[in-house]
Amino acid sequence: MRNVPELFGSMVFNEAAMKERLPKETYKALKRTMTEGTALDPQIAGVVANAMKDWAISKGATHFTHWFQPMTGVTAEKHDSFLSPCGDGAVIMEFSGKELIKGEPDASSFPSGGLRATFEARGYTAWDPTSYAFIKDNTLCIPTAFCSYTGEVLDKKTPLLRSMDAISNQACRVLKLFGKDVKRVTTTVGPEQEYFLIDKKHYAQRPDLILTGRTLFGAKAPKGQEMEDHYFGSIRPRVKAFMEDLDEELWKLGIYSKTEHNEVAPCQHEMAPIFTTTNIATDHNQLTMEVMKRVADKHGFVCLLHEKPFEGVNGSGKHNNWSISTDAGENLLEPGKSPSANAQFLLFLTAVIKAVDEYQDLLRISVASAGNDHRLGANEAPPAIMSMFVGEELEAILDAIVSGVDYTDAAKTMMDIGAAVLPPIPKDTTDRNRTSPFAFTGNKFEFRMLGSALNIACPNIMLNTAVAEELRQFADELEAASDFDAALGTLIRREIKAHRRIIFNGNGYGADWPIEAEKRGLMNLKSTPEALPHYTDDKNVKLFQAHGVYTQAEMQSREEILLEEYAKTIQIEALTSLELLSRQIIPAVVAYSGKVAQSAAAKASIGVQASAETQLARDLAEQTADLMQKRDALAQALETIPADVQQAAQYYHDTVIAAMDAARAVADALETQVAASDWPLPTYGEMLFYV
Repeated sequence: MRNVPELFGSMVFNEAAMKERLPKETYKALKRTMTEGTALDPQIAGVVANAMKDWAISKGATHFTHWFQPMTGVTAEKHDSFLSPCGDGAVIMEFSGKELIKGEPDASSFPSGGLRATFEARGYTAWDPTSYAFIKDNTLCIPTAFCSYTGEVLDKKTPLLRSMDAISNQACRVLKLFGKDVKRVTTTVGPEQEYFLIDKKHYAQRPDLILTGRTLFGAKAPKGQEMEDHYFGSIRPRVKAFMEDLDEELWKLGIYSKTEHNEVAPCQHEMAPIFTTTNIATDHNQLTMEVMKRVADKHGFVCLLHEKPFEGVNGSGKHNNWSISTDAGENLLEPGKSPSANAQFLLFLTAVIKAVDEYQDLLRISVASAGNDHRLGANEAPPAIMSMFVGEELEAILDAIVSGVDYTDAAKTMMDIGAAVLPPIPKDTTDRNRTSPFAFTGNKFEFRMLGSALNIACPNIMLNTAVAEELRQFADELEAASDFDAALGTLIRREIKAHRRIIFNGNGYGADWPIEAEKRGLMNLKSTPEALPHYTDDKNVKLFQAHGVYTQAEMQSREEILLEEYAKTIQIEALTSLELLSRQIIPAVVAYSGKVAQSAAAKASIGVQASAETQLARDLAEQTADLMQKRDALAQALETIPADVQQAAQYYHDTVIAAMDAARAVADALETQVAASDWPLPTYGEMLFYV
């Protein structure tokens, strides 16, 4: 491996490249745009474009693309070469400011949720100068936003940038009340990425993995994760080689790949990066998932990012470590040591508590998908009920504030908020709660509900905007107060008392928690079809409109897109199940049954007792008939899908999935009885415990 500091960011048009290749004033203007969110002067775009082109060509690039994130959840790109004819049969390499700032891809086939007709094809990409351009596969990739001809937002980046502006504006207002002149506040994220690696030859033999990303059939292997020997275990040489190559490729792209280890399930692993600003972290995570798949292929693996590729072992999530920082580097979720810093921390903490409680439906919606429904509440991920973990000491401090009494222990006393003495709140004052959906971990919150394949833009849009709204309300109240300290104390006490119900430090897996949560009035949106209709509740529409993040039409389109995506996902799974049953599993069982019956008949013909073979043949025949009946029931269920998208999604959840599960139960039982040489699919034992 090359020198890491030299390697890192070598394929990124980062600050070092900008300083080297841009005129000083141009660099300063671009830097202001990146750090302060100011608009970029179009006059300097041509200078930036030319420098960017020269740098890219020096790295071997021949093409450029506007790299964007449509509502598909993955990235999109259309490549154009730098080539331009000279008129004498020769060519030159050109890249204009206009090409840098705006592109025009065909938008007709991207999901729009009814915002536009399919025949309306025009769409625009617009350069996001706050995210560095990079080179991938000899192509200069320019991170961009994506919108329709009429201006409707068709991507995930634009609303994310809007939400970052919203929380920055309101946080700056609050900080001004504490005597701080802050120009920009940014949210930062470090998304931990879980994934599976399986052998490429096994993947090629599993149509369900190829078409759906998960195994639709498969009996439990004799060994799973019950020995807990894979978690943090010694990394196998073949996997380690993959991880080393992955780090090198990610480091070239300026991605802060920091931690790697074996996860709980066999063949499951994790990569954790160092945090960065939310929009860049989103770009980096999308790139990380793409690079993981490409590097895995080089090593004879397939990287599975589905939330639940294997039944009976843990699925994969993505922990979204979220915090808020000023342009001066102050973490606003750092408890601090001085009374004023503690008061500031408590106010921002209160805003987050209030936001999570009032918009628990939006946070649940932000992680909703067919794949993630398999994880949430399955004793491997947080439950579908939104709650917050703050730790015992911080919870006791909040309770003391609400009660208006002293908080005491052997060394600390809390007398009041603001000018009075508050104790330092050290990090890690309590154990880590892995069952909490939203856990305070010292100076950040870990949002643990995200599925491994998810684009992290949506959860952070919801979180940024919800907290921005609470900070707006707080700023309005405190700016109008004649006595800031008194008003601050009153506000914090009132809001913590009103939203105390969302704080839960106990076992989220316990059978008593859903009962307790219901008593508290918390929502338990167990499935995606149950959660999504709340997207466009009046309070949520008002929230996003107030902060200019979404229009009502854009929200309605996203609700429809997500419902359609869910329905299509289950439909593909059901059709794949039918094909596997009809063309592989049932024929294999029938063929094996015939062999058993022939063996029994042959023995009987020479007077040898064959009761075992006869009984096995009968059992296989009965189970095969049962499986064929359940296959037919699944096929029949697919014939009566409601036309309404909400009703269709609910029908797929209630009826089609149940029919799939019923067929799977019989098929998986048959797998344990059919000879290994006759079973048509690689088993869990083969896939999860490859050499």
